[in-house]
Amino acid sequence: MRALAPLLVMIAVGWGSLPWLKKNLPPQFNPFTPLAVTDPPGWMTRLKMKRLTHDPASCLDVMRRARQAGLVSFRERPPVTGACPLDSPLRISRFGPVNLSSSFLASCPMAVASTMYVLRSREEMIQQQQSPLVRISHVGSYACRNIYHRAEGQLSEHATADAWDVTGFQLANGQRLEVGKNWQQPAEKAQLLHSLWQTGCQIYGNALGPDYNAAHASHFHLGMRGAGYCR
Repeated sequence: MRALAPLLVMIAVGWGSLPWLKKNLPPQFNPFTPLAVTDPPGWMTRLKMKRLTHDPASCLDVMRRARQAGLVSFRERPPVTGACPLDSPLRISRFGPVNLSSSFLASCPMAVASTMYVLRSREEMIQQQQSPLVRISHVGSYACRNIYHRAEGQLSEHATADAWDVTGFQLANGQRLEVGKNWQQPAEKAQLLHSLWQTGCQIYGNALGPDYNAAHASHFHLGMRGAGYCR
């Protein structure tokens, strides 16, 4: 009984602290608040994102709240049938003030991650006293195929709209950062591209760039599988 008393006291203190924790813990450490696309990266943010994979209603709620705040523009699309079905895809057309080279189809968790990525990338560019990010070039997300277009083998993340291939960025001053041309030079552009890629490492399950292999020499592959694999 003597050993049980301290444990009961600790439980009582912990329970009594819940209202304070819910209100005061930063979102990247707070398990009690729903995910928002403005939450900073962190282990709790990543855990909340993983939970969305098995909770479509909560995932859509995150995106709807983000759209209401003007942080993303998207349309809910009908299910895709066939060899690579999608239950509730979203067509993304814009991220806040950042335009896209074209709209793209994404799973809801991919849409959440991509919204977080673009907003944070723009914020970090401004913090680095760089011209703001205004446009992203890409070659899409959804494609019903195997990894590396092989005839046999594992389905690509693109087959479930869980990956996004980004080829370049444009800043408000007109400067263009192209992954295929500027990953190594000139130095200033290369540094900015590496910073943008590192931001992807903080948010997506995997972020693959030109240093990964020749197949990714021209783009960033930003995918949902994994837990921060960065190469």
